[in-house]
Amino acid sequence: MTLSLLLVLAQALAADRPQLRAGPLSGDFVLDGRLSEAAWATADSAILTEFEPAQETIPRDRTVVKVLVSAEELVFGIRCDDAEPARITSFARARDADLESEDHVRIVLDPFRNEQSGYVFAVNPSGARYDALISEQAQRLGGRENADWDAIWEAAAARTPTGWSAEIRIPVKSLLYKPGLTTWGFNVQRRVQRKLETQRWAYPSRDFRITQMSRAGLLVDLPRFNLDRGLTVRPALVTTSGSAISSNLTGSLDATQRLGANTLAFLTLHTDFAETEVDQRRTNVTRFPLFFPEKRTFFLEGTDIFDFGPGIAPDVMPFWSRRIGLFDGITVPLQVGTKESGRIGNTNFGVLAAHTGAALGLVPATDMAVVRVKQNVGGESWAGVIGTAGDPTGAPGSWTAGADVFLSSSHVLGNKNAQLGVWGLTMDQRGAIGGGARSAGGVSLIYPNDTWNNFLGYRWVGDGFQPALGFVPRPGVQQWNLALNYNTPPSRSPWLYRATFELIAVAIADLRGRWQTLYGRFAPLNFSFQNGDQLAIAAHPEAERVDAPFAIAPGDTIPAGDYRFLRFRADYVRAAKRRVSWALTFYGGAFYNGHLSEAIGTVFLKPAPLLIVELSGERDQGAIVSHGGGPRVPFVLERYGVRLRVSVSPDLEFNSFTQYDNSSRQLGSDIRIRWTFRSGGDLFLTYNHNITVPPGGLPWTFDSNRLSAKLQYALRY
Repeated sequence: MTLSLLLVLAQALAADRPQLRAGPLSGDFVLDGRLSEAAWATADSAILTEFEPAQETIPRDRTVVKVLVSAEELVFGIRCDDAEPARITSFARARDADLESEDHVRIVLDPFRNEQSGYVFAVNPSGARYDALISEQAQRLGGRENADWDAIWEAAAARTPTGWSAEIRIPVKSLLYKPGLTTWGFNVQRRVQRKLETQRWAYPSRDFRITQMSRAGLLVDLPRFNLDRGLTVRPALVTTSGSAISSNLTGSLDATQRLGANTLAFLTLHTDFAETEVDQRRTNVTRFPLFFPEKRTFFLEGTDIFDFGPGIAPDVMPFWSRRIGLFDGITVPLQVGTKESGRIGNTNFGVLAAHTGAALGLVPATDMAVVRVKQNVGGESWAGVIGTAGDPTGAPGSWTAGADVFLSSSHVLGNKNAQLGVWGLTMDQRGAIGGGARSAGGVSLIYPNDTWNNFLGYRWVGDGFQPALGFVPRPGVQQWNLALNYNTPPSRSPWLYRATFELIAVAIADLRGRWQTLYGRFAPLNFSFQNGDQLAIAAHPEAERVDAPFAIAPGDTIPAGDYRFLRFRADYVRAAKRRVSWALTFYGGAFYNGHLSEAIGTVFLKPAPLLIVELSGERDQGAIVSHGGGPRVPFVLERYGVRLRVSVSPDLEFNSFTQYDNSSRQLGSDIRIRWTFRSGGDLFLTYNHNITVPPGGLPWTFDSNRLSAKLQYALRY
């Protein structure tokens, strides 16, 4: 198919999209969530259509959406009717709360009209705000979003006798967009949690996700926007004290410069990530390292462009930003970093460079860089390249290079999604004498639809493929993946909502074809109920070939050998619409040459939007034979956590998280207060305290503490 034919097809598809005309925003406007200004009465309206559980029907409780726009900002007004307003489900009030399990409205924008990227903004009846980046990676993985990204914007919600309403105000300076466009991709979706009901404006179908911008409507009659100089300066003062450091006062600076409407340059100096939450601890009974997501603001900007490969993360990542500024979990000073990212025509690009200072006794000062370019093809497809240079350890000559191609269509067999991905990577040959292959590659075929959600993939990872700035937990393997998932349509049964049947198979061999891991999941019982609860029972046949012993707990080691065992898993989730909800998992059965029972649970207590308590824990109890013919050696791995969220308003939040695990024997508390005193201005107070809990009932010992205060304010010019 030629490029001209693809463009003609894209234009024909655009002609079928629903359109909403943006009205002018003029006069006084008060953001209170009530849609009381006169401009709302004359603005055009979009009516949402229910697609879950009923298909393509106008729901009894209607949702009306209007848009007002000026040269500096966009304002969205949403009226959500509800015949039983006392039963509205809304618990969260904090910034970036997970709103999936409660009533909310979600807006997506595609300011480039490239149908592959964009922004998400959501609000619930309590005024909690959520924002995220949509990326090609998110669309491939069924609509997942990068929720760690944050923008400057405002929202307000109000309860009414007939339901609730919301207003969302987004400054144009918070978005990148294609200059000259008067039409953006746009869609909106509403969730009514107690009825498991979902409504959408454009393309209301269970086969499509709200983040599929190729299936979005159009927001038309947009004006020429005013960016002024496009400069945002965010200075910050940080004062820190603690047992391991002397009290000090330091400054840092983040600055962004708009290079036109479609490109953003980001500079950070002496960056302090005092506002970043700590990672949640996890137990690990495998012989491979765990993946943790990025949470630092500088690295989150533009992550939609730096994503690589069709659904291969986190198994193969040529660039993992946590390699910069962190080494073995220890902070390394980020003295200066710069990033430029944007979209010009059908070309997406990102460039990142960073200089980290020396950490005494750990790593020397180091320079690192990443370059990413992607070319959009035919609306939903693209081809790209990536390159990295530098090594966190300071080793010279480190580089990685690769290419990926992603072919996607939401019009297969009429209106189904199908995707084909191909990728390949190679890296430097440092230390390659007697070493292994320094390349990796793979192919995947995905059919992500509501009734059938299937995946078929193959990857080859060289035994010497360990990119310095990447994350590859298991090199030296060939891996085949098959997933067949069938979902029944929503039922009218008084108790069963829908059922899912899962069949997953994974086969991993070494590069000579000798098997290493065989894994399966068969879930004949996987039910979602009309009350929102979920129950799943599955069998997991597994086989492992262990070439070298590995430890899973102090004093407990899995010997080398071949193992075949069968495990069973049961999951029960109590619907989050209740004031007390939970997610419980029991995973038990044979384990290598012994047995292992894993009990994992999270309980949520939500007496009011002001207060949410989260209790989490995991207890892994088992026994293995560490040496041939010997007795089974018992072991217990535990982790527990208590999270307390007090949200006075979406702009004032107290968050404390206390966690303990018996592997590190560390009891750690992290207390964080965030006050957004005005749009773009934040005050963070954080306190970390760590205690070592020795075995045998010995007295607890103090390990470390750290108190920091960070004040930052964004000045926009």
